Parts: sequence; structure tokens; C-alpha cells
Amino acid sequence: MVAMSTQLPGPDGPLLMPLIQGDPPKVGDFWLDGRLTASPAGVTYVGHSDDNTPVMLLLLSEGAADDAAARDRFAGAVNQLHIDTVVARGGHGQNYGRLGGKFRGEEDDPVGPADLPLAPWVALAYDGSLAAVREANRLLNAVDLGTLPLQGAPSGPDYRLHWIDRVRPGVSRLWPLPWPGRHDRSGWLSILASWLLMLLLAALGVLIAILLFQNSPPQSPPPPVPTTGTGSPPPQSSSPSPESASPSSGSPSPQSASPSPQTGSPTATESRPGSPTPNSKLVLGQGR
Repeated sequence: MVAMSTQLPGPDGPLLMPLIQGDPPKVGDFWLDGRLTASPAGVTYVGHSDDNTPVMLLLLSEGAADDAAARDRFAGAVNQLHIDTVVARGGHGQNYGRLGGKFRGEEDDPVGPADLPLAPWVALAYDGSLAAVREANRLLNAVDLGTLPLQGAPSGPDYRLHWIDRVRPGVSRLWPLPWPGRHDRSGWLSILASWLLMLLLAALGVLIAILLFQNSPPQSPPPPVPTTGTGSPPPQSSSPSPESASPSSGSPSPQSASPSPQTGSPTATESRPGSPTPNSKLVLGQGR
């Protein structure tokens, strides 16, 4: 079993140890500032909320968060606390009991189908005293049964929790994401600078688009297409016109098909069958 780290008093209260690589920068709505104590059951941090309210946050370890019995023992110990002591709680299996109203869900965070459940945690009021550290150690001991007295006469092998070696902090989710390389929330100056940079880039893009379209050469419209009365172009016949027929083709032209009326020959209308004959008196008169 991994021994619990000892917490020595400092000049102004408990010593605050720095966060290590495996520690999350944020749990729930609380940013973590440093470590207070650690045990196989979990880690105790000092953090603050968005309004800079100091809290003492207990996060179960990876092994304890995967054990249903350990989660129930943690929830039972939290439900026995005073209601003013518990600021908030969250994680898997912590939304029931006498202090279930303190639960803060994270349903609005993006969660994938393969994501693991969040480790149980609780944020307690912190006054910077050693009594707060002792209270955190008591809660963690209730999870890993570190101070449980022996029941009856010891015989056989010692009892050992199967998850006792998995002491890394449990699963937590950080949303929204902080700035790269930063483990705290961005201030109003950073947000203002990002908005001004975004507006500057948008204005630069609009200016480039205006310059590109302003220097483009003008284009003339296409020539109109002649149309008929119906709005469609006139059909073009593939057969030659009678006037353009060649004399060598053997077909007489329409002008040479009938003799002219001045030569005295009958016209084409007179040679048609069924047409009425002209008056003989008129014909004799014309001959005179």
C-alpha cells in the first residue's frame, strides 16, 4: 500500500505542493492551484472558482473511481458532512443522497461514445487550516479503508484492495479548453485581444477581396442571338433555294417553267385543268 503523503504546517498554514504532470488543471468549475495531500484513494487539491472563492477539492484516484464500492463509500462520507461545508460535488455516482442537490453535472460538455465516466470529486470550503487537511484525510481513509480497525482475530493473508496500486488521479474533463501552455482561465484582456485580432483578420480579408475585384478587366456581354416571333431562332433549311439551283442539275428554274404573257403563250393559270376559259370577246378585242 502506498503511504499517504505527510503534510507539514507552514508559516501561514499547510504547505501547498505544486501540481505534477498527471494532475488536471481544472475539475468541474474549479481551477487547481496545488496539492495538499495524496493517498491511494485520491488526491486533495487547493483550487478556486471563477469568482476566486478558495476550495479544497478531493478527486478519487483511477483505481478507486473504477470500483463501485469505493464510489459508494465516498458518496456516503460526503453525505454525512455539513451542508455549508460542501460547495459542490460531481463525477460518477455522486448525484444522490442527502447532499445530492450539490451535484453539478457536465452534460453540456462534448462527450464521445468511448469516453470514460468522470471520477467522483467534492469541493469543500477551505480556510487554510490544518483542520481542513485532517478532514480531507478522513474522507480518503473512508474510501481505501486505511484506518479501518481489524475485525476479529487476524488469520490468513492480509486483505488488500485490488485497485490500491492505481493511484493516478481519476478521469476529469476540461471544457472549455484554456490557452496553450496555460492552466488557468483567460482574463478579459486576453479575450479582448482575441476579438480584436479576429476583427482585424476579417477586415483584411474584405479589403483583399475588394482590391481583386476592382482591378479585374471589364467583360463585354455576348452578342444577341436573333430570334423569331416565338422567341426561338429561325430554322435553317438544308435544301437549296430555287433561285440558287444550278442549271446543270437538269431541273428548270421556276422563271423558265412557264412562258411570259407578252409572248402570247398561255399562262400557267390558263393551262391548269379545271380553270375557267377567258371570254372570247375579250380575246378578240385584244387581237385587234
